[in-house]
Amino acid sequence: MAEGDGGRSAQLKHTGLRPGWTTGACATAAATAAYTALLSGEFPDPVTVTLPKGQTPSFALAVEELGDGRATAGVVKDAGDDPDVTHGALVRVTVRRLPPGSGVVFRAGPGVGTVTRPGLPLDVGEPAVNPVPRQMMREHIARVAERHGAGPDAELTIAVDHGEEIARSTWNPRLGILGGLSILGTTGIVVPYSCSAWIDSIRRGVDVARAAGRTHLAGCTGSTSERTVVAEYGLPEDALLDMGDFAGAVLKYVRRHPVDRLTVCGGFAKLSKLAAGHLDLHSGRSQVDKGFLAGLARRGGAGEALAAEVAGANTGLAALQLCRAAGIPLGDLVAVAARDQALSVLRGAPVAVDVICIDRAGAVVGRSSL
Repeated sequence: MAEGDGGRSAQLKHTGLRPGWTTGACATAAATAAYTALLSGEFPDPVTVTLPKGQTPSFALAVEELGDGRATAGVVKDAGDDPDVTHGALVRVTVRRLPPGSGVVFRAGPGVGTVTRPGLPLDVGEPAVNPVPRQMMREHIARVAERHGAGPDAELTIAVDHGEEIARSTWNPRLGILGGLSILGTTGIVVPYSCSAWIDSIRRGVDVARAAGRTHLAGCTGSTSERTVVAEYGLPEDALLDMGDFAGAVLKYVRRHPVDRLTVCGGFAKLSKLAAGHLDLHSGRSQVDKGFLAGLARRGGAGEALAAEVAGANTGLAALQLCRAAGIPLGDLVAVAARDQALSVLRGAPVAVDVICIDRAGAVVGRSSL
């Protein structure tokens, strides 16, 4: 097996599906083009951006408006072969300069939501522009500013045409994100979604890893959890399985094709679903059970008042924060319950399992022993 034939890269190739770009990547491209035009008078078209893993895609501009101390650029989102509800949406960013020292300030324009409840990685009242897209835009604004001898001080108003209507097809209203969509993405790339292709790619990933002599594999829900297990265990790329939402597919295939050790790593909310017995972690097919989390919290020493707060929490992250503030190790309890569920699916196969729960930033918030 040639070097580079395993891991996440091989899985992506094996699906045969065309990847696309996240709303965060599109907003970064639009912001870069708009700030360039504001400083130079010309819109770069296409505009090239650098994604977190080093890819440098170029985006054509669908909107160019310059005048009155501000510039607006728009990019149409291409989700590739993924049936994403935001495919074809027009993402606009309007930029105006701010006084030196202001930094980059984010505003929600029409079609972009505002956070109204705790439990998300953004403060209440903030526009629903997630941390990684914010960082991408800050970095690109700084690069444009440096090229033109200006300061990286700008207000970015991000809008999505028809975003409020599109958001009704998402979980945003239930999460308290009101007024539109979230600007999302941790890699900038939309991984095409196909159950059969993705599960087939997981199986190939296991086969490649075993053929390479790997005895410790990691099933990860995404790129952030991949970075966590690499930092924890130094695993090579071909030992990483991008399981996405398909925890059951990993466990069932490893049951038939065992390795010495399997680490399952993912976001706390997703792994709380596994802990509750769900093997498909997709938000459309399983939900975080706050009542289940409340039961775990009681097991960890929580009183009835705290358990009731957990049961009524807005999100899994909010439940975790409530317990952490009270000294209840809900993250560890979820990790142990998820490990026990994994072992039940393995049905006695000679595989040692440990589970790591992380938050959105990749910090470990819970773990089980082997």
